Amino acid sequence: GTRRSPRAARMATATHAWLSGALAGAASVAAPCNAGRCTARPRATASGRVWLASNARLPGLRRGCRYRHVTGVTCRRRFRQTHTCPFVVRADSSPSPPSSPASHPLDSSSSSPPVESDCGAVPGTLPESELAQVEDGQWQRRYSVVGMCFTAFVLCNIDRVNLAIAILPMSEEFGWADSTKGVINSSFFWGYLMTQVLGGLLADRYGAKKVLSFGVAWWSVATALTPIAAQMGLAPLLFCRAAMGVGEGVAMPSMNALLCRWVPPSERSRALSLVYSGMFVGSVVGLVVSPMMITEMGWPSVFWGFGSLGLIWCAAAQSLLSSSPVEDETIAESERSMLLREIPVKGPTKSIPWKLLLSKREVWAIIVCHFCHNWGTFILLTWMPTFYSQELGFDLHGSAFASTLPWIAMAMSANFAGWLADTQLMQNFGVSRTNTRKLMQSVGFMGPAICLTLLPTIEHPAQAIGLLMISQGLDAFSHSGLYSNHQDIGPQYAGVLLGLSNTAGVLAGVIGTAVTGLILEEGGWADVWGVAVALYVIGTGIWLTFSTGERVFPEETTPETSA
Repeated sequence: GTRRSPRAARMATATHAWLSGALAGAASVAAPCNAGRCTARPRATASGRVWLASNARLPGLRRGCRYRHVTGVTCRRRFRQTHTCPFVVRADSSPSPPSSPASHPLDSSSSSPPVESDCGAVPGTLPESELAQVEDGQWQRRYSVVGMCFTAFVLCNIDRVNLAIAILPMSEEFGWADSTKGVINSSFFWGYLMTQVLGGLLADRYGAKKVLSFGVAWWSVATALTPIAAQMGLAPLLFCRAAMGVGEGVAMPSMNALLCRWVPPSERSRALSLVYSGMFVGSVVGLVVSPMMITEMGWPSVFWGFGSLGLIWCAAAQSLLSSSPVEDETIAESERSMLLREIPVKGPTKSIPWKLLLSKREVWAIIVCHFCHNWGTFILLTWMPTFYSQELGFDLHGSAFASTLPWIAMAMSANFAGWLADTQLMQNFGVSRTNTRKLMQSVGFMGPAICLTLLPTIEHPAQAIGLLMISQGLDAFSHSGLYSNHQDIGPQYAGVLLGLSNTAGVLAGVIGTAVTGLILEEGGWADVWGVAVALYVIGTGIWLTFSTGERVFPEETTPETSA
């Protein structure tokens, strides 16, 4: 750590002693931010004097409260627009803070402007007994919600990637060319494209639990019907895959709408990274298990087996999921109180201001960058086994195994990036949310761009696999950048915003997977990677120029139903 001067050490010791005494009889209240030398005050001003040394660690103080400064407030340390501070307490009867020329205690006469939380609400602290009940190792209801979303994403990608393996024996049986395989792979996105905005709209308005459960049930039935459709002909198969896309299209918007009502901002990057890593886990499971099932039971077994798992998930969701803490009947009151204090969106959104949403450059930055990102991601998702088979000479099992390694790297890297963004950059180092999102997404764009540029020069299979693992591992930083940004700029519209941006991402999947088949008939894999690299570079420039981590749509523009 950094060396503190003796004067600073004496101040920290005196402050620690004063706060320890204050905590003994203090009643917890909404507290001001006082990180370092910041002079910001809470919206609801309390009488008495408040003091807290930066990064203090005391019993009863909960770290992770983030505030956004309004115009006219500055921090004299490295914090600027957004920084992290602990909750602090105030007692009218507590002794005054230590006097020092360096101190700046806050009192009721201060004229400093108010501070808003980064989610638009003014968080408060829980009483010590209640806080201990929430924090001391007990399993929280929101963890179950995050776990169910993670499991849904595992199933989502298992059902999506099983065709990437099964299409190898299917193409031999039905005599499909590369261009036909490209159309079959892209047909999933026809339906996926249709329900992005609709899924977000329905989830924000009627409840994310209903929409997500419907989506899982729908795509599971469509997956189970895929072998029958393939035997009937190409057109029925394309229709069945498109129908499967309709169900999976609501998954991401409804998940976003669900988590923005369940996960406090201080846990956002980690929760979203964990949930999105379910996609990578699903890819790994599908790519590992599918070849074994095909070898033992034939290619139809992968669709029948994995399709049935979704129905089990739907049954479990009836007792483990609720659209919000307000509606949940089993959540502990201590956790419910904490979530309602920290999260601004508590119920369904009554109306969507479309004109306002589409007038903001920050929204368009997310939309365009989502397209640029998903072009490369979906190419690797659908064409990686074919690349290993054609370019590196792997058989069915070898292609499947090699294809799992980049997704394993993504699963680990995504959760590391979430931890890095939440607990290190923003909380411990005071990096603003805007700069954190820009840094994370720049790594997510330029890392894969560099790796795919080098890929055509690699001749050894092990080196190619290693480079793709690095590429996808760095790509996973996007989940703490682009994919977390919808809830940053407008948590009350999180489902609709993700629906809008993911529509652009799906267009990239539809166009990219089909165009890749055409490119491979006329050119080679170097041309395929070159297009992806160009889009990564364009996306980086747009993201650095126009994105923000601050809230763009104020809470008062959103009518909410009463709890």
